[in-house]
Amino acid sequence: MDMRRIVAVLAEEADQQIRDGVCDLAPDDRALAREAEAGLRDAVGPPDTQETLPPIDRLELLRETLAVLAMALARTHGRLAWFLSGAIHALEPVLRWRALPAGQGGTFGTVLPTPDDSGAH
Repeated sequence: MDMRRIVAVLAEEADQQIRDGVCDLAPDDRALAREAEAGLRDAVGPPDTQETLPPIDRLELLRETLAVLAMALARTHGRLAWFLSGAIHALEPVLRWRALPAGQGGTFGTVLPTPDDSGAH
């Protein structure tokens, strides 16, 4: 499953848990979720902007997205933490991607993402 599909499945599960009353976030977790959402919106920007960015800038924004999720995860536990952990796990391949050619020397295990990986179609 690709990362977009994994994140979509996580969101579907979260919606279902909320509808079923299984997941009822405490006020602190709701505030943290809103804060994380705002951070994600700032990091990612509008969808139409993403398509016009060079790969190195898109990769930077994806890494900022991971940082926002990691900071939120560090501040919570329970179902919200599980959801955030799943999202971070789905986006984990981003940590091995690079946008620059290798040139001389090693790449520390990084790889250039494929067009399917990076969303460039």
